[in-house]
This record gives sequence, structure tokens and C-alpha cells, in this order.
Amino acid sequence: MKKVILSALVVGALVATSCKNTKEETTKAAEAAVEATEKATEKAAEAATEAATKVVEATEEAATKTTEAVASALEGVSIPHFDNEKVEEYLKEYAAHAKEYIAAKGDVVKNSALAVKGTELAKKGEELVKTLDEEGVKKFKSVMSAIQSKMAPATK
Repeated sequence: MKKVILSALVVGALVATSCKNTKEETTKAAEAAVEATEKATEKAAEAATEAATKVVEATEEAATKTTEAVASALEGVSIPHFDNEKVEEYLKEYAAHAKEYIAAKGDVVKNSALAVKGTELAKKGEELVKTLDEEGVKKFKSVMSAIQSKMAPATK
């Protein structure tokens, strides 16, 4: 936009200060101004189209990442997508166990079934971690930390 205005001002200045104000020179200057304006408009349109395309791509990528994360039984904890569906199922099951644990106020003595289930889930989790690649282990540990941080206040 600045280029368009600048071009128009330059052409205007040339027309106003020229020694000979003939029709032919004025017509040439006007044509040059029109060409410069058209070129600037085309460049601005191309830049706007590129920017819009980049925004759309970034939005689609963010939407895909958000869609890949699955909500868990615990508020504020989302389970990302894993190649192994058993890992996702395990994390959902562990989140449900954590919700029950929090509801029991962390009193495992009163509810021995939670203690047994917690032990079984821990063993199952250790086995599943062995099947994951390095990135999968990081995601798994991150989700487990989030779940366990929600469980920690219930033990106090």
C-alpha cells in the first residue's frame, strides 16, 4: 500500500515540476503511474494470499494435534495419540483409576480393591513402556506425571 501511495506521489511531483507540460509527457507519466500501481497491487495480493495460506496451514496443523489428544477421565489431563492402542487404553484405564482414588480421598486402607488395581496397573504400565520408542516413552511419562500430580493431593 505504501508503494502505491509513494508511486502516485512521485508521479504527481514529476508532473507538477516538469518544465514542459505537454499532453504526451503527461500521458506517459500517467501510464507509468498506472503500471506501477498495478504491479504494487499484484505484489500486495500475492503477499496476502501467501500469508493467508500459511495461517490456514498452521491452523489445520494445530487442529490435527488437538484432535489427536484424547480426553481422559481426569479434568486437565489429555492423552495423546500413540501408535500402540493398548497404551492409550492403559492410560485411560489409569486415569479412571486415579479418579476413583481421588474420590476415595486417597484412603487405600478403606478400599483395598484400589490398592490391588493400582499394583496391577503399575505392572501393566511397566510392560507397555518396554514396547514404546523413545518419543513414545517421553509422552507416556508426561501423561503419567500429569495423572499422578492430580492424585498427589488426595494422599495428604
